[in-house]
Order: sequence, then C-alpha cells, then structure tokens
Amino acid sequence: MADFLRKTSLVVVPRLVWGLVALWFSTLRLKVRGGAEFKAYAQQDTGIAAFWHYSFAYLFWYLRKYPAVIMVSSSSDGEYIARLAEHTGHVAVRGSAHRGGAKALLGMIRAMKKHALNAAIVADGSQGPARKAQAGCILAASKSGKPVFPMAWACTRYIRFNSWDQTLLPLPFSSLLLRHGEPLSVPASITPKQVEEYRLELEFRLNRLYEAAWNELGMEKHDTRGRKRAGRQSSSSRRA
Repeated sequence: MADFLRKTSLVVVPRLVWGLVALWFSTLRLKVRGGAEFKAYAQQDTGIAAFWHYSFAYLFWYLRKYPAVIMVSSSSDGEYIARLAEHTGHVAVRGSAHRGGAKALLGMIRAMKKHALNAAIVADGSQGPARKAQAGCILAASKSGKPVFPMAWACTRYIRFNSWDQTLLPLPFSSLLLRHGEPLSVPASITPKQVEEYRLELEFRLNRLYEAAWNELGMEKHDTRGRKRAGRQSSSSRRA
C-alpha cells in the first residue's frame, strides 16, 4: 500500500506543483538586465547557466525556454524534484557533490552532448557554503567546451526559508530583477591551479551580479541577518 501511495504521489504531486508554479510565477513583474547576449547565444548553441543556490526555484522556471540538464539530489525526496524538472522541460541527472558527484557530473556532460541541451548548475552546490563557488561548474565547462553564463536575481517581496543558503521564493505580484553576466569560457585542458583561478573568477562575477541586483532594487542582500528592509519583506522572511 505504501509503495502504491508513493508511486501515485510521484505522478500527482509534481503535476500539481507545476500548475501552482506556473500560476505563481506568471504574476511576477520581471525586469532583465544584460540578457541579450545570453538569448542570442542560446538560439544557436548550448551553454551552462550558473547561479547561487538561493535562487534556484525561480531560475528553473525562467530557464524553461532553454531546456537544460540539471543535477538533482540522489535521495528519495529528490525524485519529486526530478519529476518536476521534467514538467519544465529539463532533464535531471541524479547526484550531488557529496553523493555520486563525479558520476553525476559526467552524466550531465554526456546528456548535454547527446541531447544538445544546456546545463543549469548551482555554483555553490547542494550544501554550500553559500555564495562560494565550487569547482564542478568549471570542470563541466572545461569538459563540455561550453561557456558559463552567470546570473543572479533579487526581488522586492519574498518568502525566505531557514536553510543553509536562505532559499528565496518570490511572492506573487512582486518585482523581480534578473541580471545576466558576461560568459566565462574555460579551456579544455585545465590544470588544478587554473580550476581554482576560474572558480574564483566565477564566484566574483556571481557575487557582483547578486549585489548589483539587490542594490538596483534598493534592497539589502537577502542573506543580511538581523536588519529590517523598510517593511518590504514578507512576514516569513522576517522570521528567517
């Protein structure tokens, strides 16, 4: 009976969540900065979208027009996210930096090449530290030969979860500002020293985009603790 209920929930729950997400995010007032180069490139080739973990909920939706391979936790709960990814047009590869990371990374690269898909990678991984880039994105770019497109967003009203990265969920009808950065190309033959150099460069670019987005909205960074945001945050974010 338990097995039947789980199988049923794996079919029903992702569909319900997808419907809610589509309705929820369609109400956002979106402004995009610097996205022309990304869109022009996406029309003729595939690349790697890189972003911080706090922002993944909206960016998986935003990237639905650019189907991508994404890495999803190999845990049993990760199956729900993998099924949801399918509804957004993405392809899930199971694993993380802590569980089957190398295998998942190779699977991601193979899927990119086989299906001519983009990749969407949370640059700070599944467990952080938050806004500290890990090497996986750089290695994927080197092995696939695809450039990395960093992106970050900020919004005026949101729910902030009490997680290691303080994951954000934009509230309906809020204003969301998404900033694209210049692509980062990584050489095919790369030394460990170069991996670290490119990792630091990606981290710098992502944090620069992140800070610029929040500054343009006149908001403090989402992970600033113990400060009020002039009453513009949700009650959930005040409790976080």
